[in-house]
Amino acid sequence: MSNQTLALLILLFPAAGAILLAGRGWRLPRIFTVLVGPGVVWASFVCVLALFAGKAAGDFTYWTWIKSGTFEVPFNLLIDNLSIFMCLVITGVGGLIVSYAVGYMEHEDDPSYARFFCYMDVFIFSMLLLVLAGNFVFLITGWALVGLSSYLLIGFWYQRHSAVVAARKAFVMNVIGDVGMILGTFVLFLNFHSTTFAGVFSQLTQRICQHLGPCPQPTDNPSLELAAFLLLVGAIAKSAQIPLHTWLPDAMEGPTPVSALIHA
Repeated sequence: MSNQTLALLILLFPAAGAILLAGRGWRLPRIFTVLVGPGVVWASFVCVLALFAGKAAGDFTYWTWIKSGTFEVPFNLLIDNLSIFMCLVITGVGGLIVSYAVGYMEHEDDPSYARFFCYMDVFIFSMLLLVLAGNFVFLITGWALVGLSSYLLIGFWYQRHSAVVAARKAFVMNVIGDVGMILGTFVLFLNFHSTTFAGVFSQLTQRICQHLGPCPQPTDNPSLELAAFLLLVGAIAKSAQIPLHTWLPDAMEGPTPVSALIHA
């Protein structure tokens, strides 16, 4: 199996699991949820191990999502040592947590049981999309889906007012970070007319270093500093750093596997 196919399967397994559990999970026997919920995460883990063993690397484009004149937004996945390492952490730690949740959540009725594992698979899919995205548009998509799935998981026991309030706070704080990421991407696009990592970084390198001769001393660039600051806002919100930190302690309102996954 090619590296390009394996990279796509890493995303497709948890996405398919979430869709199956959302559509039919609550109607089928509980054993279906027990197998599908953790099973798709471990299947992704096996695909990541295959990429790791094969020392895979590459920028794989599957289709062009948006095209307008010279502007293109492809659906591409970037595979390198860093993305493979992070995918190992996401699917490895995530697989252990989702497997632990099989027993921890057994007191829930069948529809709630399936709903919980659907949310968990969405969370895993979102983090994998965030890590594997080859352009800023799908990076933001994964970033936003992580915030949405965090909201759903923290507020899983929606009958409790405290859980609803905690979920709402987490969603608002994460949206602040999303806005920072979006504005930072706009600044980069205005400067480089590209949203792909390869396009932005290649142009950035060309601006700093000449094709021939030694690399000159880098100079200050207000636009790049603004973009970096806006992207930092997104990271601060998602990692619960001051002053956007207040949502993380309240994440304990969700079931224990949720707080373990979010804190991890």
